[in-house]
Amino acid sequence: MRKRTQSAAENPAQCNCLALRQAARRVTQFYESRLAPLGLTSSQYSIIARLNRLGPLTINEIAEALVMDRTTTGRAIRPLERDGLVRIGSVEDARKRVVNLTAAGRRRADEARTAWQQAQAEFERAFGADAAASLRAMMSEVVKTVPEAGAA
Repeated sequence: MRKRTQSAAENPAQCNCLALRQAARRVTQFYESRLAPLGLTSSQYSIIARLNRLGPLTINEIAEALVMDRTTTGRAIRPLERDGLVRIGSVEDARKRVVNLTAAGRRRADEARTAWQQAQAEFERAFGADAAASLRAMMSEVVKTVPEAGAA
């Protein structure tokens, strides 16, 4: 009797979500180990780097740009506010809260950029620069093509 082989769609060991999450956790741990001396998580670095490049943004704009849940984004911002790296204020529509990078936040973003650049270079030496570029392109395509939660 021949054993039936399972397709990737039937085999939990071939779960796309699990594979992506495992890789994401490994890469996040790697980058965060380089950012930890600066007191930042990778999400927090992404937030202050974006604010440093683009200027003030609403929490919703940050969440959308980083493909994060608004609540998770808010939780990542709280320690930045506590540490004086960002200031949250309201705009004319009091329902919208705008996140501004402070002078201390700009300095920390500049310091963290160096740690991030070193992590980037180290990652690319280990994984390969061409493979890393392909990975970024594939992940960008995933973000573009996989429907958002709740999307019909």
